Amino acid sequence: MARDMSPVLKRCRSLGLEPMYLGIDKKSNRAPRAGKKPSEYGLQLKEKQKAKFIYGVLEKPFRNNFERATKMKNGTAGENLLIILELRLDNVMFRLGYGRTRKEARQIVDHKHVLVNGKCVNIPSYQVKPGDVIEIKEKFKSAQRYKDILEVTDARLVPAWLEADHEALKGEVKEMPTREMIDVPVDEMRIVELYSK
Repeated sequence: MARDMSPVLKRCRSLGLEPMYLGIDKKSNRAPRAGKKPSEYGLQLKEKQKAKFIYGVLEKPFRNNFERATKMKNGTAGENLLIILELRLDNVMFRLGYGRTRKEARQIVDHKHVLVNGKCVNIPSYQVKPGDVIEIKEKFKSAQRYKDILEVTDARLVPAWLEADHEALKGEVKEMPTREMIDVPVDEMRIVELYSK
């Protein structure tokens, strides 16, 4: 399986991204190098790379998500793309605070620790819907791993479109997120411009 193995802080620096958006509590000290002014294409490409990097999605699935977003009836393609990415199971686990980073949340899903509406789902890109209940399997709930994770993520704000019950290690998707509820620093219009060339 293809994976992005680039050093995270270095990548954050090159994209001008704060590591906290990835759930990493570190600062990137070095300032990005001042180079020549990027072209319009360069700016569009950077926004796409930022979105792919934040959500941990590779090019092909990202493009597929974009194509799905353009076919959706409501909203703009850019906003729909971010909503599709937010509704990925690995991202929802991260947002609920059951993974310190999206990578860790993806691994938890991969290892079959997660139930959606009582059924085991091990596909990180699985799209959750409003009303879905997501929880950690009963046999893993007492694992030290989740106590450690919650120690780190407990203070993290769960977005308004989700409801988390940290005692029971479960959460519910209350509604579809809107663009205002998604705190990622991505200019989705530039991604739309890039793909519509």
